[in-house]
Amino acid sequence: MKKKIYITRKLPDRILEGLDKHFDIDMWPKEEEAVPRGILLEKVKDVQGILCMLTENMDEEVMEAAPNLEVISNMAVGYNNIDMNAADKRGIIVTNTPGVLTETTADLTFALLMATARRLVEASDELRGGKWKTWSPMHLTGMDIYGSTLGIIGFGRIGQAVARRAAGFGMEILYYNRSKKPEAEKETGARFTELDDLLRQSDFICILLPYSPEVYHLISGKELSMMKKSAILINTARGGIVDEQALYIALKSGEIWAAGLDVFEKEPIDPADPLLTLTNLVTLPHIGSASIATRMKMAELAVANIHHALTGFGEVKRVN
Repeated sequence: MKKKIYITRKLPDRILEGLDKHFDIDMWPKEEEAVPRGILLEKVKDVQGILCMLTENMDEEVMEAAPNLEVISNMAVGYNNIDMNAADKRGIIVTNTPGVLTETTADLTFALLMATARRLVEASDELRGGKWKTWSPMHLTGMDIYGSTLGIIGFGRIGQAVARRAAGFGMEILYYNRSKKPEAEKETGARFTELDDLLRQSDFICILLPYSPEVYHLISGKELSMMKKSAILINTARGGIVDEQALYIALKSGEIWAAGLDVFEKEPIDPADPLLTLTNLVTLPHIGSASIATRMKMAELAVANIHHALTGFGEVKRVN
C-alpha cells in the first residue's frame, strides 16, 4: 500500500511528476489561498507526509491529528512555523530548503536597501499621483549607498551573499554573528564586531538571522536609539526579530531615517496597521525568494525531501 502525502498549497504539475507513482497524493487545490485549519486537520489524519508552506502552523494539534506522520517537508529555509519540540518528541523528521534561495534573497535584500535609501517607492507614487510639478534641488533626496557602512546581523549564507554585493558598492562591511567567519571575511572584506558597535557605526543595517525565540525583538527601542539618525534598517529575515511598535515610534519621531521590511510579526500585516501610514517605510509582502527559478527549485527540493524521507533513499535536508 502506498504511503500518503498531503500538500498544503497547489504546486505546478511538473514538480509533482513521478511522485504519484510512489505515493497517494492529496493537495489543496488553490495557490493563492491557504488551506483552512479545519480542512488541514481532517486531511492529515492518515498521512505519513506533509509538504507545507510557512502559512501553515505545524503545531502539536496537527501532529496529534496525524498519528502516522513521519515527515514534515517545509518549502522554506526557516521553520518557525513548526513546533520542533513536538516533532522531536514524536520522531517526526522536519526538512527545509536551504541553499537554493540564497542569491535570490540577497538580491531582494539589496534591492530593498536601495529602494529605501533612494526613496524609489515614494517617488514613483508621487509621479503616478500627479504630484510631480518641477525639479527642485532637495526634492526626494535620499542617502548614498556607495562608500557607506553596512552592518549585517546574521552572517550565514544570505548575509555573506549580501556582503559580496555590498563590496561591489565600495561599502565598509561590519557583521555580527554567533561565531566569526574568517573565510567569509577574506572573501568580502567584512569585519566582525559586537552588536552594539554595529548599531552605532552602520549607515545601513540588514537583519538576516534565522528566527528563534532567543532573537524575538532583538531590535527594539533600546537598539533603535543606538542607531544614527540617518540610519536605515532592513529586515528580510523573519518578523518578530524587530519590535514593530518600537520601530513605528523611531520612524515617526525621526530617531532613525527609514526602514524597509519584507517580513512582519503577523502576516499578512493588517492594512490598518500604523506602520503602513509612514512614508519613510518601504514594505513588501514577504517576497525574498520570489523569483520563478528559485521558487521552482524550492518546490523541487521540498518534494525530493519528502520522497527521500519516506523511502529511505537519497539525501534529506533535515533540520532535526
